[in-house]
Amino acid sequence: MTDWAKPQRFDRNLIVAGAGAGGLVTAYIAAAVKAKVTLIEAHRMGGDCLNTGCVPSKALIRAARLLADLRRAGEFGIRAEPPRVDFAAVMARVRAVIRQVEPHDSVERYTALGVEVIRGHARLTSPWTVEIDTGGEKRSLSARAIVLATGAAPVIPNIPGIDGVRHVTSDTVWSLDALPARLAVLGGGPIGCELAQAFAGLGSRVTLIARSGLLGREDADTVALVEAGLAADGVRVLKGADPLRCEVTDGEQRLVVGGKAGEEVLPFDVLLCATGRKARVEGFGLDDLGIPLTRSGTIEVNEYLQTRHPSIYVCGDAAGPYQFTHAAAHQAWYAAVNALFSGLLGPIGRFKADYRVMPRVTFTRPEVARVGLNETEAKARGIAHEITRYDLADLDRALADGAAHGFVQVLTPPGKDRILGVTVVGEHAGELLAEFTLAMKHGQGLNKILATIHPYPTWSEAAKYAAGEWKRAHAPHRLLAWLERFHAWRRG
Repeated sequence: MTDWAKPQRFDRNLIVAGAGAGGLVTAYIAAAVKAKVTLIEAHRMGGDCLNTGCVPSKALIRAARLLADLRRAGEFGIRAEPPRVDFAAVMARVRAVIRQVEPHDSVERYTALGVEVIRGHARLTSPWTVEIDTGGEKRSLSARAIVLATGAAPVIPNIPGIDGVRHVTSDTVWSLDALPARLAVLGGGPIGCELAQAFAGLGSRVTLIARSGLLGREDADTVALVEAGLAADGVRVLKGADPLRCEVTDGEQRLVVGGKAGEEVLPFDVLLCATGRKARVEGFGLDDLGIPLTRSGTIEVNEYLQTRHPSIYVCGDAAGPYQFTHAAAHQAWYAAVNALFSGLLGPIGRFKADYRVMPRVTFTRPEVARVGLNETEAKARGIAHEITRYDLADLDRALADGAAHGFVQVLTPPGKDRILGVTVVGEHAGELLAEFTLAMKHGQGLNKILATIHPYPTWSEAAKYAAGEWKRAHAPHRLLAWLERFHAWRRG
């Protein structure tokens, strides 16, 4: 840092670049503790989550799930006319939901909270200064600390001919007003699976090309249930297929894929690229300050979320290792507190980012929710474990709802009730995961869950019943044998 002159006085306590989940939470915390903070955003407040990610995708998935429920009305003794899809109206509602959420992330709200919001592009010019390009002029601000929360962007695969066909990403698919009759989806990760199933549910003929299979981080039995759910909604899944080229023949767009059986031609109307997201790191002055990147393309940070310059912090997708909105918000607390208070009291006021309990949900049907280790990861790491499994087919509420499928699977150390990890597959899996996440975070085991009263009949009882399965497997057999003799003696 000796290559740059440190200002004698600072314009701000904190400057935050990027108004997505990580940047918004960072700025919020700084304002809450009465720091003078400036938030810089070049595009839209709310970032990807609000505008092109979590919010619109869940609104679209809700429409597809409602349609699936209407088609099952006969199972519940209800006669309904065959539903019809007005896709333009579906997308209009998606945009309306975004508008409903927008005030939570708006300039007006954050200004009222005490945050200075500037529309413009931020570029680092020293470890303490940022140049802001507002489109018509440039200005410079200094701060004792800077937080980069620049997010990530979809990766468009390098496939020959892709520029000559109609292709969209998870960012641009929301511009569609007509339902594609034939949709080809590249990528078997959460985004690809969620959007493939939603579009298929709404009536598109969807082919999902998964070069490395589906949901590569999940156990095989979890993937099998998701694959069955995709098939039930009409998604054709091509696993192990390699996209070779895009072409247009007689006005028809085609994707040529290669596999064990040779080449296959897949006609499509729209090609959706869901092949991953890459951290936004270009154009922010990182090279000028010698701030290195990791092999995965994120900004290299230490356990306190600092770059090689201690005054510059990073949170969210730009820092990794997760690309979740809730992970960005979680990191934002550490970035804000460390940036504002680090060094004041020695090691006090300086916190290492804690990722030990990080939940995740894939919003397919069935949903997949997980926290901690699954069986595959435990085996790969050589971690001794036991598996307790509760089948949701036995849950009264699931039977009443016509959704009695899936499971709750808990990993514990041999003979102990401490939770190493939980996987839930089924309806409301993301909601069911919360109790296990809380238990893991605060060191509570399955015995505590079992001893907690759960209202009947609810989905939350699945956690109690899973804990009960563990308890039965660890019953004190010697004591029970003695009790049996004791009760026999009392009978006379």
